[in-house]
This record gives sequence, structure tokens and C-alpha cells, in this order.
Amino acid sequence: MYEQMNKTDTKQRNYSMDDFRKIIETLRGEFGCPWDKAQTHGSLTGCMIEEAAEAVSGIKLYEKTGNKESMQEELGDVLMQVVLHARIAEEEGLFTLDDVIRGISEKMVRRHPHVFAPDGTPLLGKEPDRSQVKTWKEIKSLEKKEQSFKEPILKKRFRKVFAKFYKTFL
Repeated sequence: MYEQMNKTDTKQRNYSMDDFRKIIETLRGEFGCPWDKAQTHGSLTGCMIEEAAEAVSGIKLYEKTGNKESMQEELGDVLMQVVLHARIAEEEGLFTLDDVIRGISEKMVRRHPHVFAPDGTPLLGKEPDRSQVKTWKEIKSLEKKEQSFKEPILKKRFRKVFAKFYKTFL
């Protein structure tokens, strides 16, 4: 289906987000990669943590040296995790990548009432209706009250993992 390409060949093609989505779909498909096909949300949690830590490392390296290549590569790996999880969720009938994009877009608009009108239209310097404007922190707090997940669990669970990667990569 695909010609074998080396790293130089793949850099010459201008891939789009839709191309990447199809690559992940192919990897998970009937003739795809056995490793990718076997993955689940649970089996990928360690990879997600690792890729996030490596992205932080790439950012820190960029800040120290100006070298952008590592940051770009590691952000790509984080994106791959997001797209792969969304693909698995789609296969399970849970949600799609478009649902993820819609959800984060709605959240960004909702949490930035000083930048966007309630319908998502950018204010472009116009003053928002101050009676409707809450701070980002207030909005986030209201949203999080509806979730059963507690932040201390997150901190406790990942403290050791991030400490390990912090020492390794930074």
C-alpha cells in the first residue's frame, strides 16, 4: 500500500492533519502494525506520561539552546498519543477526534470570555459584556465541580513518574 520511505523521503511530503489521522487509522487497521492494533487506553497511559515528559524536556532544551527540533518532534509524539487515543475511542463507539477538537474548542471559547463572544466569534478588541465575564479560574472551578476526578489523586499518582523524567530529561 505504501512505498517504503526513509526519513529524508517523508520530510519532503507536506502531511496534513487528515493525512495523519489516516496514518493512525491504517496502523490500527486490518493490515496495520500488530503493536498499534493491540493498544488500549490503559496500555498507552505510560506512553502518554512518557511523551508528555519528553515534550517538557524538548521545551526546556529549546529554552536553553534555541534548538527547536527536539521540541517539534516531542510535540508530535504527544499529538500522536491524542490521535491514537481518539482513534481507539472511535473504534469503541465512545467519541471521535472531531469530538475532542470540538470539546477543547468550546472550552477555550468558554474560558476566554474577554476574547470571544459566547457564540465563539472573536471580539477582536471589542469590549465584552462585563456582566457575563468571569475569570478563567472561576470558570474552570465551576467546570471541575461537575467532575468526580480529584486533583490530589493526579498529583500523587504522577509525582514519582514526573520526578523520574525530570531528572532524566532536564
